[in-house]
Amino acid sequence: MGRSRMCGIVGLYLKDAKLEPQLGALTASMLATMCERGPDSAGFAVYSTAVEGELKFTLQSANPSTDFPALATLLEAELGGPVRIDARSTHAVVHVKADALDRLKALVLKQFPSVRIMGIGEAIEIYKEVGLPTAVSSLFALSEMSGSHAIGHTRMATESAVTTSGAHPFSTGLDQCLVHNGSLSNHNNLRRALRQQGYNFQTDNDSEVAAGYLSWRMREGRNLKQALEKSLDDLDGFFTFVVGTKTGFAVLRDPIACKPAVLAETASYVAFGSEYRALAGLPGIDTAKIWEPEPATAYFWGR
Repeated sequence: MGRSRMCGIVGLYLKDAKLEPQLGALTASMLATMCERGPDSAGFAVYSTAVEGELKFTLQSANPSTDFPALATLLEAELGGPVRIDARSTHAVVHVKADALDRLKALVLKQFPSVRIMGIGEAIEIYKEVGLPTAVSSLFALSEMSGSHAIGHTRMATESAVTTSGAHPFSTGLDQCLVHNGSLSNHNNLRRALRQQGYNFQTDNDSEVAAGYLSWRMREGRNLKQALEKSLDDLDGFFTFVVGTKTGFAVLRDPIACKPAVLAETASYVAFGSEYRALAGLPGIDTAKIWEPEPATAYFWGR
């Protein structure tokens, strides 16, 4: 198998709230089985309980020991009070009131050129880095995280260099992110069109364009299922998408469906993996309904 085709993707949606403390540990185990499919980097998005009126910004910095304390000081002065910042290695989650969204984005972009915004939302936190997937999971203590659902990705470089920004997931909308196995042939044309719609891209990765495309279609008024179905008309290439939202996650394969994909469902959860072995360690998998998702069919589970 060629180097550009080795991505591994996973997703886990918990129906049973009693399992939520185990979300991170289960997701870390799933990612670990995908190491050789993408040993150069990894990333994951975890969705946890939202606080009404509050947003979480996930930030990444190459200089976290200086950038994050300086950012905290600046934000406290700008916003007129203490700001909660939860740092995990090169990433930090900043908790702010929703009405401070534009001010925080402007401050980060202007005052901290070395800081990148990984994702924004009420429930989402995104972590990604270069390195072996098991090492990336350990770096951010994924196994200690809890929540309702998560998606993850291991990769070998496709359209972009092996960098933190070039790793998945890609987030282009509030509480929305995407991981992708495959390759799009018309992403450059789509990127130009989406820039005219106000979307900015941090990488040359075709998956970031796919994420932006879905955000755009939903901004037009489509729900996620409709946006995914429309993508079958507009995206050329081969792909398997797993898309996270505040309320759940979705899966879509292109009409040819040459990329491997497996779904499993029990009364307690729905799980996705590029290979069955990513699911083999989940509780109750021996009695799960297991199937290969149909081509050109959008699946969604959520609250």
